[in-house]
Amino acid sequence: MIQHRHKTVSVNVGGVTVGGGAPIVVQSMTNTDTADVDSTVRQVAALAAAGSEIVRVTVDRDEAAAAVPKIKERLLKIGVTVPIVGDFHYIGHKLLTDHPGCAEALDKYRINPGNVGFKNKRDPQFTQIVEMAIKHGKPVRIGVNWGSLDQELLTRLMDENTLSPNPKDAREVTHEAMVQSALLSAARAEEIGLPKNRIILSCKVSAVQDLIACYSELARRCDYALHLGLTEAGMGSKGIVASSAAMGVLLQQGIGDTIRISLTPEPNGDRTLEVKVAQELLQTMGLRTFVPLVAACPGCGRTTSTTFQELAADVQNFIRTSMPEWKKQYPGVETLNVAVMGCIVNGPGESKHADIGISLPGTGEQPTAPVFVDGKKVATLRGATLTDDFKTMVVDYIAKRFGPSARAAE
Repeated sequence: MIQHRHKTVSVNVGGVTVGGGAPIVVQSMTNTDTADVDSTVRQVAALAAAGSEIVRVTVDRDEAAAAVPKIKERLLKIGVTVPIVGDFHYIGHKLLTDHPGCAEALDKYRINPGNVGFKNKRDPQFTQIVEMAIKHGKPVRIGVNWGSLDQELLTRLMDENTLSPNPKDAREVTHEAMVQSALLSAARAEEIGLPKNRIILSCKVSAVQDLIACYSELARRCDYALHLGLTEAGMGSKGIVASSAAMGVLLQQGIGDTIRISLTPEPNGDRTLEVKVAQELLQTMGLRTFVPLVAACPGCGRTTSTTFQELAADVQNFIRTSMPEWKKQYPGVETLNVAVMGCIVNGPGESKHADIGISLPGTGEQPTAPVFVDGKKVATLRGATLTDDFKTMVVDYIAKRFGPSARAAE
């Protein structure tokens, strides 16, 4: 298990602890029109069911702000208690003031110091939002973004760099502007009266090395709780790889208290994919455990049959679908390890290392599939019912190992 070396202040977000050594929290964000209460409730509920522990919604106009209390009420009625964060840009000060029901219903406010206000309006509008957070007892994420960075601050630092005897690369100066924007805004929020244990910082960029540079420096210079995210990461495998590469490096260094994988969804795609990827990143790094792991071989010339691929997919989907109910019945089930292997080379060995595993026949091998439980061969499956038979064995194993009788014996 990776030990977090970057100790941060603990922040309570609607009952979820962020920072202070707590487990890293998975976040997501809706892409519905928040003013559309029905659609937003459905998507928040789906994200929460997938495992998102905090969900952010856009609050961009009066209609959206007015809908927030209704969304919160509807979610609570159906038993969804996930904390809701309001994402504010440009007019957050006005929306929070004009819609006190929204200000109260939200569990956290997210503001961007790059567009909270411009020139002489910046500080009064920033102050107004912070004062609303203080009034309603809410934490605030001060989220700096590469694409909307405070241009006055960036220009000043660029000018100073030009006059320096040892000028830095423009990209380095931009990194410094990102970090300074977050830290100066946090200091101002504390000056206004918002305590440190209600402040979370983020410095989001869209390139892997920039993200690593910004957060490494931010972590070195503060102990605020930090939210990690590669913004505009992209679609499909590109977004998954980029986000995992950037955040993997930082998490390995002990940096980051909450994360979001910002994937561009495919047309009509599943929004919950970003939650699954975030969970898989944390689980594969050994930082959290969410669902049982299914190990499966990649396939080769020995496995020309697609049987093991179909079984692996079927078992993995079966486990993920069953997890909400299993978690209630079988505490600790998320630590289960399952193996679905495709031939005799590594199949039996991998299956023995798993809690329960099956080694399917490869090309030219006997049409039998030995099943191993806790390292010992317990059965041989074959025929058309093989998949259902194996899933039944998985369920039986879970009941025996994580059920009431197993707990009573401990």
